[in-house]
Amino acid sequence: MALLEAERVVMRFGGVVALDDASVDVGPGEVTGLIGPNGAGKTTLFNVITGLLAPTSGTVRFDGADITRKSVAQRSQLGVARTFQKLEAFNSLSAFDNVRVSVEQNHRSKWRHRRVSEVAHEMLGKVGLGDVADVTVGTLPTGSARLVELARALACRPRVLLLDEPSSGLNEEETSSVGEMLLELVADEGNDLAVLLVEHDMSFVMGVCARIHVLDFGKVIAVGTPLEVQSDAAVRAAYLGGDEFRGAYAGADG
Repeated sequence: MALLEAERVVMRFGGVVALDDASVDVGPGEVTGLIGPNGAGKTTLFNVITGLLAPTSGTVRFDGADITRKSVAQRSQLGVARTFQKLEAFNSLSAFDNVRVSVEQNHRSKWRHRRVSEVAHEMLGKVGLGDVADVTVGTLPTGSARLVELARALACRPRVLLLDEPSSGLNEEETSSVGEMLLELVADEGNDLAVLLVEHDMSFVMGVCARIHVLDFGKVIAVGTPLEVQSDAAVRAAYLGGDEFRGAYAGADG
């Protein structure tokens, strides 16, 4: 059963249709991908799911309940957390303080039996940044700052984690580590976590996602396993213009 569902979502900005009857479902215990060309509507769908945008029509459900009209804060308390394509870290604060803000915000409802500082350090350790806890985020490389944002999202103790371009700015080793961490998180039965990620690094997508939804001009044109998506002619044509999709990434899910 899906933990998160966006059903037949339409999003219009004046005469522009950014999402056209788009449906996505995300199950617990797996990483689900959302891919497509630039301008396909991926971030717009994230914004609808997290409450930053109210859809023109359609429904968002969390654990079977309609949350379409709930606020961002209400969705966060339910267990929906996200990162952003454009970094949204507190650049003047240390990595530790960035994460501590999130822990403190959620301490009463989600971490009440743990010390705030202990949880903040634990979340930084999960993303491999334990040794830069006291470094000001504005002085960190982009990839490391993105990992701080991921640690801050994990500090919300989410049930659904939405990641917008999580590998952007990361080197190959860091990207591999993030992929391994996501697979470990969803494999932990105690977490019951669902992850939905938008990503342009197809090797990363094919390596970590159990299922993939493909958006093109606001429409979902394919849903399936990495192998099924790679084999879909419509996806190859829309995303990379033909057989290049299969040729470039055929071995990514092996």
